Amino acid sequence: MTDALLSIHDVMPATRARVEALSDQARALGWPPPILLVVPGSGWDAGGIAWLQACEAAGHTLAGHGWQHRITHYGGIRHRLHAALISRDVAEHLSLDAEGVLALMRRCHAWFGEHGLTPPALYVPPAWALGPVPRQRLREQPFARIETLRGVYTHRTGQWQHRALLGYEAGNALQKRALVITNALGRWRARRAGLRIGLHPDDAELPLAASLWRDLERFSPRRRAGG
Repeated sequence: MTDALLSIHDVMPATRARVEALSDQARALGWPPPILLVVPGSGWDAGGIAWLQACEAAGHTLAGHGWQHRITHYGGIRHRLHAALISRDVAEHLSLDAEGVLALMRRCHAWFGEHGLTPPALYVPPAWALGPVPRQRLREQPFARIETLRGVYTHRTGQWQHRALLGYEAGNALQKRALVITNALGRWRARRAGLRIGLHPDDAELPLAASLWRDLERFSPRRRAGG
């Protein structure tokens, strides 16, 4: 298996302490600094920006992750089904048309440079839901790579990196059942396809926490290296 990628989603001022705790615990298990998926429109102040700058200095890669990470309305029956199974009220792309999604992505990317942070190469839409954007139009936004449930897409080359995905954000019984099934498939696929592990700030308090820690131990780069 190729090296696994570890990211922490929903990085906001309100989740900072939980993000730091997850990152510290992952580092103790032999992981490099996780990728931090930052939500720009979530109320960052000067102290929060300084913390993000310190995270970069410590080796974390920052990525864009929507703008506010919440919806104002549902975009239709597909959006409602997605919310029930995966996203609850955070998949803001699914409430927008293509123009709205591209504008949000451009605004997200610009925010980093405006605040003294490295403009990110990676964008992960909330709940991995890119929304109604034709693939050819992705050249109209500034991120080099976009991660969805399918994998990581590089729009300049048109190529996908199809890594398996593990997640643990089971906020209700339906989501728990769905994640137990998809994670089992992901662990099986990871043997050949490589792996992504996506953590959320509350995962350590949710029903799949034990699976989270087992997977972080099992797929730790330190363990695979024989350390």
